[in-house]
Amino acid sequence: MTVIRQDNNRLGILLMCLTTFVFAMQDGISRLLAAEYNTYLVVMIRYWFFALFVIAISARRSGGLKRAIATQHPWLQVFRGALLALEICVTVIAFTLLGLTETHAIFICYPLMIAALSGPVLGEKVGWRRWAAIGTGTLGVMIILQPGTGVFSPVAAIPLLGAVMFAVYGLVTRYVSRRDSSQVSFFYTGTVGCVVMTGIGLFYWEPIAAKDWAWMGTLCCTGALGHWLLIKTYEAAEASAVQPFAYLQLPFAAALGMIAFGETLRVNVAVGAVIVVAAGLFTLWRERQAA
Repeated sequence: MTVIRQDNNRLGILLMCLTTFVFAMQDGISRLLAAEYNTYLVVMIRYWFFALFVIAISARRSGGLKRAIATQHPWLQVFRGALLALEICVTVIAFTLLGLTETHAIFICYPLMIAALSGPVLGEKVGWRRWAAIGTGTLGVMIILQPGTGVFSPVAAIPLLGAVMFAVYGLVTRYVSRRDSSQVSFFYTGTVGCVVMTGIGLFYWEPIAAKDWAWMGTLCCTGALGHWLLIKTYEAAEASAVQPFAYLQLPFAAALGMIAFGETLRVNVAVGAVIVVAAGLFTLWRERQAA
């Protein structure tokens, strides 16, 4: 049994690496389209496809749509679905203002926010080692942002807001998982987000050039593919084994930003990002040790 589990973990790590690459490409396409069209329009169309994908996946699973809808936390599921949709809007806006590299360098601190808030929100024990890692990660974010200097831009607060929103989303997802299955949470993520973005995006509708529909279709496909790969990742391996590799999305996105969009990697951003990732990996290691 041990050999099988190790083999599954290797497959899971490979799938997680592929997942982060697909999501990084998705972010690049989102930035490209959001530079030409309204962010809410881009996210709305992306959610239309995502909702269809979620409904199709849920219908094929055991229990079908009836089981996917049956939640013990209806209002929390609606809240987390709406929150994720709005967080995506915030992050895509950050892509257009700061670029992929700096947005991801700041956004990657969200696991540390989850670790810090898991005590008061979820009642989990947060020891001094985890607090030390959170403090170190905060230092890394400060190095990236450079507050109090002429280099600091208030725009940098946008991806930071996105990280806070995603951290809250992660905490609520953990909380509802105590009574709701991942199938239920996945269903509400797609459908509620679709409803929210449709209610917003229709007010910002604008014609899309024929040449850009190919990019829009690619965006929708990479979104569905990324989530499908993520599902397969957690089916194949333990979450604690694959989660550290989720940080690969940062170098993938940074490389894409520099190659496709001509972004530059400032020294303070590189140093701060390394500190944040190291602190995040340490908290993941501590969680695995405590499990």
